[in-house]
Amino acid sequence: MMHRRFAALAVAALMCVSPALAQDKKPPLRTGVDGTFAPHAMPKLGGGVEGFQIDVFTEAAKRMKRDITIDAVSFSTLIPGMQSGRYDFIAAPTTVTKERAENMLFTAGYLWTAFQFGIKKGSAPIKSWADLKGKAVAVNKGTPYETLAKKMAEQHGFTVQVYDTQPDATQAVLSGRAYATLGGNTTIVYAASKNPQFIADLELAETRAHWAAPVPKDNPKLRAELQDALDCMKKDGTMAKFYEKWFNKKPAADDLAVVITPGYGVPGMPGYDPTPHELKCGG
Repeated sequence: MMHRRFAALAVAALMCVSPALAQDKKPPLRTGVDGTFAPHAMPKLGGGVEGFQIDVFTEAAKRMKRDITIDAVSFSTLIPGMQSGRYDFIAAPTTVTKERAENMLFTAGYLWTAFQFGIKKGSAPIKSWADLKGKAVAVNKGTPYETLAKKMAEQHGFTVQVYDTQPDATQAVLSGRAYATLGGNTTIVYAASKNPQFIADLELAETRAHWAAPVPKDNPKLRAELQDALDCMKKDGTMAKFYEKWFNKKPAADDLAVVITPGYGVPGMPGYDPTPHELKCGG
């Protein structure tokens, strides 16, 4: 009887303590990236993955007092993986669209994504689509860049060369087969940082969109915690430091790497919560 009594007391004590312990020790955040999308996430010498996304979300998890596991997978598996419960959020750069925002909750944007031209060093800069008349533009097959380039080619009289990868399209410019390549701004800027003969040229401001982190629609608490961590990184310059490390330039004054937008989410998109909140950044 005495043993049973002590056992019962021990269980009761554990029941009293365990909720607090459980609250202090949260499970690791589970997320994923496209591990071939340099400089956001790419294979690291000696194994593993490195890049802007890895630095940003490892730091965000640390500020949330959480461990994190980051899978390197195909981008096409990430949204279904989150919707099925495999991932808590998506760390890969994800463009905020109305359709996506109707099905997921997004943090505020942490980077602008935009279409940008890359040209060979010494070539005349591109000021508008009209400057491409009679020239060739290289693009990555099956991308929005191919779609837009082909549409504008009909209007402005240039040809479009289609390649299987963005590095192949960049090589076409360097070899002189194409005058310019059209791709994503961060990829173009990164390629330029690695090759002095390649120049990041005109960015199409009208194509700007937010890159943000999606979480499941039923988890506004996680969205708020994640955005607060990202916003604090903007506030103290950590995000700008990672930006400069991976893109080899300082973010512009209006870049989302430094601009903190009001509310939670992306203004003007479904799921946006405009309620003002005080940003509390711990030491």
